[in-house]
This record gives sequence, C-alpha cells and structure tokens, in this order.
Amino acid sequence: MFLESLPVIKDAFGNPLIPGSSFKGAMRSRLESFLRGIMGSDRKLVANPANEYEWSITSQEMKQLKENHDNDEVLTAEIIKHTDIASHLFGSPWLASKFQVRDLTVVPDTWFGQYQERDGVAIDRDTETAADGKLYDFQVVPAGTQFKFQAVVENAEEWALGLLMIGLHQFETEQIPLGGGRSRGLGVVRLEIDKMQWVDVTDERDPNKTDPNKLLKYLRKLVDNESAYTDAKPLKSKWAKALINHLEQKISHSSTESISSGG
Repeated sequence: MFLESLPVIKDAFGNPLIPGSSFKGAMRSRLESFLRGIMGSDRKLVANPANEYEWSITSQEMKQLKENHDNDEVLTAEIIKHTDIASHLFGSPWLASKFQVRDLTVVPDTWFGQYQERDGVAIDRDTETAADGKLYDFQVVPAGTQFKFQAVVENAEEWALGLLMIGLHQFETEQIPLGGGRSRGLGVVRLEIDKMQWVDVTDERDPNKTDPNKLLKYLRKLVDNESAYTDAKPLKSKWAKALINHLEQKISHSSTESISSGG
C-alpha cells in the first residue's frame, strides 16, 4: 500500500501560509483567460508564460531588439510596445512586475493551531474505481481561517490598475480558488479589502513623467509620520473605464492591421 501525505504550506513557526506568488499566479491566470476571450489568441496581446514560444517577446526576438536598438531609452520603449497586456502588470523575463503581493500570513485569532486531515484515493481511469495501493492523506486549513493580505502596485498606468481591480474583484466574489483540491470544493477564498491607499506623483502636463514637487511633498509627509496617501476606492471605476478604453484601442488597432495585411 502506498500512503502519501500532502501537507499545508507553513511558515517557520508551523503556521499555515499562502505564498504571495500563489495568489498572484491565480489572479494572472484568470485575467489572461478573460483577455483571451476578448482579444483572441494573438501572443502579442495575450501571452502564455508557460511556453517561451508563446511569449509576446521570445528570447530570440529580444536578442534582435537589442541588436537593432543600442539606445537604452529607445530599447525600453520598443520592449514596452511589444509586451502583452498582462505582463505590463504582472511582469515578464524582460519587464519588472508592478504588482507585488506579500505572503499571506494567518490571523492568529482565527486559527487554533490545528489542521484537518482528510483521506484520498487515486481513481483507476479504466475501471473508474479506487486504484489498488494508491491511498493518500492531505491536510486542510479549517474553514473560516483568515489570512492577512497586503499588496503594493507601483508605476502602473491607469488601464493596468483597472486590470488589477477586476482581478481583485474576482477574489472578492469568490471566483478564484487557491491551493489544491479545488475539484473537491476546497480552496474557496473571499477577499475583503479593508483599506486601499494611493499616492499620485505624476506630472499633470505629462503623465509619463514624475512631478518632483509632488514627490518631495510625499517624502516630507513620510518623514513627519503623516499620511501621504488618499483613499483609492473612489478611483476603481475610473481605472476600470481606462482598461476598457485601452482594450478597445487594441482591438481596433489589431483589426486595422489585419485588414492592411489582407489587402
């Protein structure tokens, strides 16, 4: 008989832990699925991180870009121009992520130091019955256990923030499960956002540049232990509209290119 144990991921103190990478990866996967439904399978718009040949910029293409553009500023502009939609927010091998999620640590008052143990058995695909000697058990965190969620997003355009808002909303409405055993109904999570803070230091005359006066004001408040942030929740609708406009422009541009190439 083969008995395997599948434990819960734990921190150094033995407490349950949800890796920030798991949260981020699940959100990215869901958003890429949405984007494929809207934009189609064009890798330049929606890439597949698991397959290099389906990246919006492959290693060979990146090599060619570097050979053709020796100016760093021009090269950066070309990379951004050819990067797929999701990678603008979540990052790629050639572009840093603008969305960072810390590991989700358990809220002590909601967890009492115990795990549930459940039994499982592998199913023989031919007989559709339990396979001999394929038993295993696994741990689950009790329902109702809460984890602390903290994330930071930096230097993201408004449309990318709109994409983030849609992803967070999916977690708020229990649409994205986490962890193993999802086909069994496990992994259901509900995100509750208590506070969303934002600081804008962009130059009103040129959104691509930073306003030094705004940045200095922000730093002074930090030094004086004052709040340098504003409530970001009223901006969610604005960011979502910016995303819709961005996607409409991408669809229109893609259709124009198809007509031109067809002619």
